[in-house]
This record gives sequence, structure tokens and C-alpha cells, in this order.
Amino acid sequence: MAFSLKMFLSLVLFLAFTCSCLMDAVNADAALVGIREPCANEGEEVKIDMTACYKCICKNGFVECEPESCPAVDDCYLYNKKAPGRCCDKCVGCLYEGRMIDSGTEWTDPDDPCEHFKCVSGVITRSRIKCYTPCSNPLPLKHGQCCPICLGCQLNGQKVTNEATLSEDPCVKCTCDGRKLTCTKKSCPVLQCPASKQIRIPGECCARCMERREEFKLGLQKHCVIGKAVHFHGATYKADQCASCECRNGTTFCEKNTCPVLECAIEDQVQGLNDCCPSCPMPAEFKSTCTHRGQVYENGETWSLNACTSCECRSGEVRCARSQCPPQKCKPNETLIKPKDECCSKCVESPGVCTVFGDPHYKTFDGYFYSFQGSCKYQLTADCKDHTFSIRVTNDARLTKSSSWTKTVTLKLGNLKVNLGQKMRVKINGSRVDPPYKLDGVLDVFKSDDGTEVIVSTTLGIKLTWDGNNFIQVEVPVIYKNKLCGLCGNYNSVFRDDLFSRTGVNMTDNVWKFAQSWAVGGEKACTRPRKKELIAKNSQCRPKKFFTFCKILKTDVFGECNSQLNPENYFESCKIDMCECPHKQCYCDSLAAYAHECQRQGIRLPNWRRDTNCYPNATNFFTSHHQHLLMQQPVGPQKKRHQQPTQRQQKNAIVSSQPNHRKKHRLQSSHGPLLDPSTRRAPPPLYS
Repeated sequence: MAFSLKMFLSLVLFLAFTCSCLMDAVNADAALVGIREPCANEGEEVKIDMTACYKCICKNGFVECEPESCPAVDDCYLYNKKAPGRCCDKCVGCLYEGRMIDSGTEWTDPDDPCEHFKCVSGVITRSRIKCYTPCSNPLPLKHGQCCPICLGCQLNGQKVTNEATLSEDPCVKCTCDGRKLTCTKKSCPVLQCPASKQIRIPGECCARCMERREEFKLGLQKHCVIGKAVHFHGATYKADQCASCECRNGTTFCEKNTCPVLECAIEDQVQGLNDCCPSCPMPAEFKSTCTHRGQVYENGETWSLNACTSCECRSGEVRCARSQCPPQKCKPNETLIKPKDECCSKCVESPGVCTVFGDPHYKTFDGYFYSFQGSCKYQLTADCKDHTFSIRVTNDARLTKSSSWTKTVTLKLGNLKVNLGQKMRVKINGSRVDPPYKLDGVLDVFKSDDGTEVIVSTTLGIKLTWDGNNFIQVEVPVIYKNKLCGLCGNYNSVFRDDLFSRTGVNMTDNVWKFAQSWAVGGEKACTRPRKKELIAKNSQCRPKKFFTFCKILKTDVFGECNSQLNPENYFESCKIDMCECPHKQCYCDSLAAYAHECQRQGIRLPNWRRDTNCYPNATNFFTSHHQHLLMQQPVGPQKKRHQQPTQRQQKNAIVSSQPNHRKKHRLQSSHGPLLDPSTRRAPPPLYS
């Protein structure tokens, strides 16, 4: 027995619900709002105590959170509103053989692998799987297997990498497992919503409900709702032309026919008003050719429409197949790419990048940030397993007491030696070369588009970027994971063990000893005696007025990047550099490194040099526009703090670093991780 929902509700004593027992769902998801939180452990998960509904990781120095993945509810009409402490709304499930089944669950009969069941929003649909065999010699069926398997993942000329459908019948799903292709057709599940609330998107197999409604029990646990009707336990009824249903303890159980796979195009298929399935018109006489988009094809010939779709001519009919791309969500160290001539994008691990800049600050391949001011020659990185290459840097103190900057970079590839010097001078095996320069099968040397950097790109995949002053970036392909050693770390995706010495000891708590273990060339390679390089641990840098120059990192000049890449480590690096700067424009080194990283992540900053007056090899102070930016970032109540330093002030600032002024202007010890509040200086923050 069945009657309308409106009639039934008139008999229900819950008069408070005057509209219906089904209420429109309200989206209860709330976005996280507030100030972005910095983080230290790059790439690691961050636990959030206040909610279990978000998964958070440390990415580019910020905590990035995304809602936990909830089960798909595309076909859900009735749902149970999420309870306190739960993350997701949940579709009404199904009662099957005495146990509750979650909506969306599919299963087959253990004794009959072609008998298919699916629970969707309180309705179980049982149907027979139809097989489609696109090859002439399939493998024999095995026990527990419903459909034949074809060797080779080809469907109408289309290479199937994951999943594909037929253009004539999008309900045919073909999947490739290794070199084995299986094609099946399943019946669409019976939906709970009325036909007027169903929509079928072109190219999709099944219709779906256009809206969701919240379920109120009201004592109706043993009754079933289908469309606009309510059915008692034991009642039988037809849901549509293909499905016969029965209400069983609140779950609708339907038997549904699965329509056969059709060989004709969708536009040629016909279906009567009372017919369950569409059909193809009676075939005409055999045709040996097909015409598609004005082009004639022979019987059996295949052709590609694009990377995702291929067609085949079969007895005058054009049969096409389209690959289905799975959803992709890349990890923080991965990049989504679309290979040429391939249908689907895929996540590939990004190359390892190590950066050195300023009064040397290092960001390792695994994202560890630290500072070290040694003035000798060091192994920056090398292939310590197969010995295919090595990169060394020579640091220069530039007449300072405790600072240093990278002076030269040397790349060795077998018997080849490439030296990158100041002012972007390049030597190969001792001979000066001018970019662009190409050594066939080995490397290319060229300048960046803006002419501010020289780039060395090798056939091994190693890429060096050098600004001719102190900035060096090394990029290596993923084949070098777990093979590298040196100041850039071991490149194993774990930042906590990057400071391993040459002898294999983890020296995270002693950056100085770690770095000195990678020194090469002996005392003669140093511009300052090693024993005088170690500065007092608790000394501080006093000329804070020069720190104001570093605050440009936090102004609108880098505003778009600030929201995606935490500038704090670069800001701290800048402050260290300004402690003992020969020309008081050392802040530009940190600004340039930050701008370079922003641009590497796809954020364009075309005017940052103009706005900061940080031109290559520039020695002058801020422009009036830059001074205006600093005026917007006051550091104290006195107006004179915002003024441009005079020549006398500049001279006094330089003199203040001499020995007789050390008591007043002691230099900061910076042989260690950045921004570490603890005395042990481990682990460091990783604002990468």
C-alpha cells in the first residue's frame, strides 16, 4: 500500500512540523578563519586540537589546513545531519541481512560475481553486471571472475592508463590493471528523490539528485520513502520502468534490469515511452567504411581525436572511447604536470633545491634553514654514492671580523671543471667563456632573461643559478635522493637529519662543527684564521636602526608572496647581514633570495628591484619611494628614525663595528639555525 507523503503526514501527531518531515539541508561546514600560523617542520603534519575535521601540514612556513575528505554524497537525497564531534554529513544507510551498510557501498554475491548490489541513501539496488569484451581472444574466466579479460589496455585505439568509457554508452567502464583490460556495465542505482529532482549530466552514466534533505525519524523506521510516496514495510512497487522494489524494515530493496551494451551512436539510439532500455535501429547492409567529421575511414581503422579520445570504424559505425582521469592531489613536495601527448595530469616529485645567500644562510634540499659564516672553502653538495658530480664554494670575509659571503662556485663533472666567479665570470677548465656557451652532451651556460644571473644546466639534470655576487641555487633531479652530502644536506625528504658531518654524526646542535667538517683545501683556502671565526655565543647586534631596512620584506612590495611564503627566515637573515655590512645595503641579499623563491613558486614580482632600489651590484641607499615605504612601517616614536641616514651617520655606523666600539655594538652569533629561541638552537624553524 502506498499513498502520498502529504496524506501520510496529516495522520502524524507531530504537528509542530507543519511543512514536512523532510527539511532542506543546511551547509554546516565552517571555514577556518584567523591569522595564518607559522610553522617549523616543513612537510610534516600539524595536529590541531580544536577540531578533527581538518588535516593540516606545514607548507612554505605556514600551517595549511584542508577539510578531511568526506564520503561522496552526489546521489544522496536523505542524510543524517552530522553529530557533534563528527566531521561529515552522512547519507542514510541501508539495512541488509541484519546489519547497517553505509551509503555508497557496493558488493557482489560471493557465489555469483555478476550479481551486483549497491546501497544509496536508504535504497539497495540489485542488478546483473553486463560484460563488454573489446578483444577477440580474451583470457579464460577464472573462479570468482564475472567478465573476460583482454590482454593489452587498448580500447577503440585509445590507450587506457586508468579508466575509460565508451562514447556510445558511458555506463561501460573499462579499467586497466597492468596489461589486463576489463570492461563492465552496471545498472544505475534507484534514487530516492522524485524524478523532477533528478538530473543527468551529459557524458555521465547515471542521474543524480539535485538536492539533499535532512531526515527526521518521527517513528518511521520501518517505512520507506521513494520519490513523493511513503511505503509500509512489506509493500511492493515499481520505482521506474526497469526497477521493481519492496520496502523491508525501512530500506527499499530493488531489482533492476541492466540494459545491454549498444553498438550505435547515442544520437541513433531510440527508446519508447514505456521501454526500460534504449535500442539501436535495425542495421542496414554491411558498410566497409565510416565517415567522421568529413574524413573517410576503412573498417577496423582507428584514429585519435585528442590525447584522451580515440575512435574505431566498425562495420560502418564509429566507436569511440575516452580515458577517464582520476582526481589528483599532490603532496607539498610534488608538482602537478601534464605530460605532452598524454591524457591525464599526474603528480611528480619536485626537484631538490638548495639555496645559499647573503652572509651565508643556507636552505637545504629538505628545507632546513641555518646560518654559517665560515670564510674557507667547503663542499656545498656532491654525489657521495656514485661520485658523478661535486659542487664547492669559496667564502670571502670581505675584510669583516665575523661575516663572509660566497665568492666562487666550482662544479666538477668528471674531468670537467666549471668555475663561477664574481661579476658572473665563467671559466671552464681554466679558460674564460662568455654565455651563452654550449658543450654538446654535457652542459649549457646562459644568462637569465633579465640578465641578472648566469645559469649552468647539465645533462645530468643538475642546474646552478649564480648572481655573480653571493646568491647560489642548486637544483638536482629526484634520482639523487639519498645520494648527496655536504652543506646542502642529504636530500632524503627528512629535514631533521640534514646536519650530518663528514664522519656521519648528526650535529644539529652544533652548526659550526657540522659545517667545518665539510671544509676542503686546508688553512690556505681561508681568508680569516679558523680559530678567530667563532664568536661569543651570547653576543648581540646593536645597530637596530639598520634592521628597518629589512622590514621591506613585510610590506606590499612582497604582499602577494607574503600570504604564501613565510618571509620570517629571510627577515632574520637580513638582520644578521646588517650587523656587519661593509656598505649597509646587505639587506638586498635577503630580499633578492626571497624574491627568487617567490618567483620559483610562480608568483610574479616584476617591480621589486625598482621598489627597493636593490639593483645588481647597487651600492646606493633607498630611493625616495623606498623611503616612503619605510615611513609606513615605523620602528619608534622619533621622526628621525624614518629619515635616510646621512653620510656621517653611515660613517659612524661603519666605525661602530671596529674593535674599540665592540662593547657598544657587539655582533650577533649566527653560526646556527635561524629564529631558535632555545639555547641549544635545535631544531630550527623552517619557513621555506
